[in-house]
Amino acid sequence: MRLPLLALLARGPAHGYELKQDLEKLLGGAYPQPNVGQVYVTLGRLEKAGLIEGEDVEQADRPNKRTYRLTEAGRETVLGWFETTTDEPRIRDEFFMKLALARHTGMADQITLINKQRRQYLNTMRELSKLGAAEDPDNRIAQLLVEGAVLHLQADLDWLERCQEELE
Repeated sequence: MRLPLLALLARGPAHGYELKQDLEKLLGGAYPQPNVGQVYVTLGRLEKAGLIEGEDVEQADRPNKRTYRLTEAGRETVLGWFETTTDEPRIRDEFFMKLALARHTGMADQITLINKQRRQYLNTMRELSKLGAAEDPDNRIAQLLVEGAVLHLQADLDWLERCQEELE
């Protein structure tokens, strides 16, 4: 949450609720919606770390709101984030841990686990397809997010098939 918020602030000052709305609009319904409380807690931590500066802005008919802007250190952090690649191999996969331990412990059947996980992936794919159809067709970022998730699920289904072939 902290790096996406910093990146959004690179466009200019904003308040927490505005940042939350920007993320929701950009990423669409498929991405887990940020909790506004989490946004404000994160902004407080970023401010303490010197990556952003907050300023209270008076409002005539409402309580003051706090807007935040990126500091030079924050800008450097965002630039560094964009420069680094994402290395997330799925070696620490929880399902695989269950699969590996099922036979070892005698507490679960591996093929039953595979079939249950397959049903879950297929249900998730159906839900993502519905979400993708409901998304604004002009929001290419949200469309790409859904498409990427579906492709990952398809790869997971192929891998489950491979596991089942190997274990039967």
